[in-house]
Amino acid sequence: MLGLFGTLDLARRSLQTQMTGVEVTGQNLANVNTAGYSRQRVNISSSPDLLTTAGPEGTGANATGIQQIVSDLLNSQIQSQASASGYANAQQTTLQTAQNGLDEFLNGSGATTSTSATGASTSDSGLSGQLTALFNAFSSLATSPSPSSQQAVVGAAKNLATTFNNISNQLTAAGADADKSLSNDVASANKLLSQVADLNSEIAQAQGGGGNANDLLDQREQDLENLSQLTSITTSTGTNGSVNVSIGGQTLVSGYNVSDTLQTYAGSNGHLLVQTGTGVNLSLTGGSMQGTIDARDGTLATMQGNIDSLASNLITAVNTIQNSGYNSTGGTGNSFFTGTNSATIGVNAALTNNPALIQVSGSATTGGDTSLALQISQLATSTQAGLSGQTFGDYYGATVTGLGSALSDANTQVANQTAVTNMLATQRGSVSGVNTDEEMTNLMTFQRAYEASAQLITTINTMMGDTLAMKTS
Repeated sequence: MLGLFGTLDLARRSLQTQMTGVEVTGQNLANVNTAGYSRQRVNISSSPDLLTTAGPEGTGANATGIQQIVSDLLNSQIQSQASASGYANAQQTTLQTAQNGLDEFLNGSGATTSTSATGASTSDSGLSGQLTALFNAFSSLATSPSPSSQQAVVGAAKNLATTFNNISNQLTAAGADADKSLSNDVASANKLLSQVADLNSEIAQAQGGGGNANDLLDQREQDLENLSQLTSITTSTGTNGSVNVSIGGQTLVSGYNVSDTLQTYAGSNGHLLVQTGTGVNLSLTGGSMQGTIDARDGTLATMQGNIDSLASNLITAVNTIQNSGYNSTGGTGNSFFTGTNSATIGVNAALTNNPALIQVSGSATTGGDTSLALQISQLATSTQAGLSGQTFGDYYGATVTGLGSALSDANTQVANQTAVTNMLATQRGSVSGVNTDEEMTNLMTFQRAYEASAQLITTINTMMGDTLAMKTS
């Protein structure tokens, strides 16, 4: 049998066990608002029985470990969802920048709007309105030729050219912003890879020495989820609790070491892509890096190409007609537009300085002839082979519609991914999160058990005193 001293030791170990429970509960309560914290639980098991003539006799209980309550399945799902959310958010950000560059109110707010034949809502202050203003100015010149109407044509053309230039500059800036964002993401990813490798080492040291690495495991999980937001990752379990990380099929973290890093390089279109530090080009499949790349090289590049095509075809169409005519004094030799695309389009400086040099007469000798001005004004409703058989306005409307559709899809994806992320976070919270009511109940349970153990020690102490008094009496 245990005897007085054995029972006293039982009570001592019970005090330690209940105190451990209080400490773990306090740790949970202290971290109730800590992002990424997983609640912990003290595991208590009975001590080995003591064989006596009366049969096995219990010897109390011991705290055998502090367990972290986590779901590896939920953590894996959240990592995967982080990549999908990062991708959708990056696309949304890049396309919103492009929308601002177009200076169009896709939702029909903020300015007077008109609707093209394609059904796209465009603002009169944007490119669509400037195109209409140019063709209307040529129409006025055809019906009422005068210095003021010539000046109006040049003014409308300059405004249109400036709008083209601004849109091209802003789209170019959007591409540059996307490159900058990609570079920042690569730098962040490299930092996270280094942190994961360091945490692998710290976790191995803590667990190897019989210590508790639960908080380090939480930190590593947070780093892996943050890394997943940047790019899709593949993880595998290594030795001593370490995690190996691969991106695009290339192992970047192996155990306690960063075996390779990420870097950017200039692709064939002059924009940045991602490769390993050792020069292996990567095919990323998710995360904000790939979302930025796809938006930049997809919708954004298509839009830039369409705007350039619109400018190029306009330059050709107007110059072809205007260059075939004569100005009011029978002179020739001045193209109306200069440049070749949206970035370089401009109005001939000679016409800007002297609008009377506009060549809209079909005859070198017939005064007052403005037949070519009428032909140019009719380009507003003429389909263009170089624009897929569409008019200038409809082609631009289709471009705006394409951007609006892509942005709408991105917005929908962001909303959907947010809903899924919140659902998974709620599920993980029910498993790993700290419930204040539950922890307060546990705290009272351990407190009462501690008080009972202390009372047992007091009782044994009294019995030992009684025993010693019996011996001296």
